[in-house]
Amino acid sequence: MKYTTRQSAILLLSDGTIFHGKSIGISGTTFGEVCFNTGMTGYQEIFTDPSYFGQIMVATNPHIGNYGVNDKEVESAGIKIAGLVCKNFSFNYSREDASGSLEDYFVKQNLICISDVDTRALVSYIREHGAMNAVICTDGTPVAELKEALSKVPDMKGLELASKVSTKEPYFFGDENAKYKVSALDLGIKTNILRNLANRDCYIKVFPYDASYADLASFNPDGYFLSNGPGDPEPLSGAIAVAQEILKNNKPLFGICLGHQVIGLANGISTYKMFNGHRGINHPVKNVITGKGEITSQNHGFAVNKEELEANLDLEITHIHLNDGTVAGMRLKNKNCFSVQYHPEASPGPHDSSYLFDQFVANLKG
Repeated sequence: MKYTTRQSAILLLSDGTIFHGKSIGISGTTFGEVCFNTGMTGYQEIFTDPSYFGQIMVATNPHIGNYGVNDKEVESAGIKIAGLVCKNFSFNYSREDASGSLEDYFVKQNLICISDVDTRALVSYIREHGAMNAVICTDGTPVAELKEALSKVPDMKGLELASKVSTKEPYFFGDENAKYKVSALDLGIKTNILRNLANRDCYIKVFPYDASYADLASFNPDGYFLSNGPGDPEPLSGAIAVAQEILKNNKPLFGICLGHQVIGLANGISTYKMFNGHRGINHPVKNVITGKGEITSQNHGFAVNKEELEANLDLEITHIHLNDGTVAGMRLKNKNCFSVQYHPEASPGPHDSSYLFDQFVANLKG
């Protein structure tokens, strides 16, 4: 790959549809499942969210890069999206505390980006035809070659990706003198989740995705956390077994997104790949326990089966997505366990659901 400027580029979808644009930063090709995020802010948090690993992100906000980047506003050690598609890319930025431009950030981390795309038409097409694999090409590779390569890219259904983003070795986060200890299984954990727990007097030991229950229990924690992450939850047999052991020992357990799906699978509830998924910071959810509504941050392409959950006498639905009625939260009636399909840590926002961390800490108190 080489540094380049404003040459013609294309986005090729797996059904043969092509969208044209201009390249930003480096030259080359990148493959992934194309999806869109409706958030108006927080693009840096989106790009560094491990849950987006393996996905080409389409930004519905027409202006990307206008406030640059800030080294403190990351959810992981680097960019996790496979590529970016946007309408207007801002080479100049006006934010006073920015640490640099988004273009330089992309070049340093070898991210391929295409701008000047009709993203309204693209998002409309994805909404109608569903999320599918795609390739961004900024180096002039013939379309026939791209189609051949794209046909070999595996579908997200059945794809295990947690191993690609999880920590390789356990590490600690927070104050070792904190009141509570939490063992977290890293399936693609976001840094702001750890900050929220640490801010509530928790000391967290983060374990790799393939850690056993014995590994997590060796920290002698007050409770357990199963994180968000990318890919299909069904292949995560190890994580599912860990969840089952935690529940067997009736320890406090909290799951977010992929962790939520793993808890469902651990209780015999199947999961399925959604037509488009939910990605944005403006998704309406109803807490059916309190009757209150929440505006939430979401990022997922899989969900738990609502009918199976309703038929399970040990589980109950706690939150419902108001746009399509999918399950947004659940809890076990006879165990100290709950989970949600969205992101209560919500960086940069909204913060309607931060109470869920307080609920988890209350469970840790016994």
